[in-house]
Amino acid sequence: METKMQTPLHPLAEYIERLEQGDALLKDSTINLIEVVGILKSYGVVLDAYSNNLNSIAKREFLNIFPFFKYFNGQVSPAKLWKHWCHDRINYEYAEYCMKTMFWHGGGGLDEYLDSQDFRQVAQQIIAKKFKSNPLMLLVDRVFPEFLPEQLRLMAYYRGLGDFWRVMSDIFISLSDRYDRGEITSINSVVQHIQDGLVESANRPFSYEVELSGVTFEVIPACAGLIFIKDLAVPYVEAVFFRGGPFPGTVSYNAQAYQIPNDQGSFTYGALYADPLPIGGPGIPPTQLMQDMRHFLPPYLNKFYHDSFRQEEDILVQICQSFQKSMFCVTTATIKGLAPFPLSTQDPQEQKTNRTYLISWLNRFKNSRLEDINSP
Repeated sequence: METKMQTPLHPLAEYIERLEQGDALLKDSTINLIEVVGILKSYGVVLDAYSNNLNSIAKREFLNIFPFFKYFNGQVSPAKLWKHWCHDRINYEYAEYCMKTMFWHGGGGLDEYLDSQDFRQVAQQIIAKKFKSNPLMLLVDRVFPEFLPEQLRLMAYYRGLGDFWRVMSDIFISLSDRYDRGEITSINSVVQHIQDGLVESANRPFSYEVELSGVTFEVIPACAGLIFIKDLAVPYVEAVFFRGGPFPGTVSYNAQAYQIPNDQGSFTYGALYADPLPIGGPGIPPTQLMQDMRHFLPPYLNKFYHDSFRQEEDILVQICQSFQKSMFCVTTATIKGLAPFPLSTQDPQEQKTNRTYLISWLNRFKNSRLEDINSP
């Protein structure tokens, strides 16, 4: 006689059951569907711009110590410069914030390769070629031998995050297109669409080449075997969704105040934990993202915000709340895609392995916004 596994005594046990039953971390409702699809449409447009700029910097500003025009994608003009000074542009600074957060937390094959001897060898070749006519920089390299290789590692992360967001942008835009055609009708179908996109790109190879004076150098060669899901997507989720970094003005950086954990792995400043209320305040990096997404909201989501109690007075906060809902959908797709066995399995041993896997994820959600986004 088949017996159902007992739900573990866990604070978020209901969500473990939801995942095992094929549901998402976010409850299914018409309002949630409108918010998630609408915000991911806007996010997809913004990510397209972020991705193009990060890849442009990795290509055009390679080892440029003073990249004054890095946000111009190689198209510098007086009109564009004026718009830049008037801040009439995309906030590419947020893209760099996410990139540096990934770089600092590390993890995955990209991080490992950038610490390898193979990378150090090619780095020295690139530095010698790039600065062969610049004795000052060669002197800097000799006196501070880790400075330029570290800049080269940053360039690899510019390219890595640019490639990651290229895939995610396409997934989110196609999700919106399917919603407009009536093909996406529930939160579960949103999660399935994202999961299918991640699975399709899971083994997409990642490499990074630059050309200097007609010579091509492989900063990240194809033979390093780096792929999308484990070397870019998983480290991104870990660094940006979970860990993040403390926002200036919200916590004390004074070591004696003990407001910031000593252990990097204990950081809970990522997108799944952030309080939406400070959005709009100075020193809060996600504010830049919310401002960018505000310009690309589809009409139905604009109407939803306008019809709310505060209408558009706190629109950045509303956008942040919708964004967190969407990120829990992306996280659900990630959890399902990385599960040891299909979560629908009926094999008792596979169910037990999956249960242990799900508990490890849900342990990290205890202080997150998971229950807040599911509150009425």
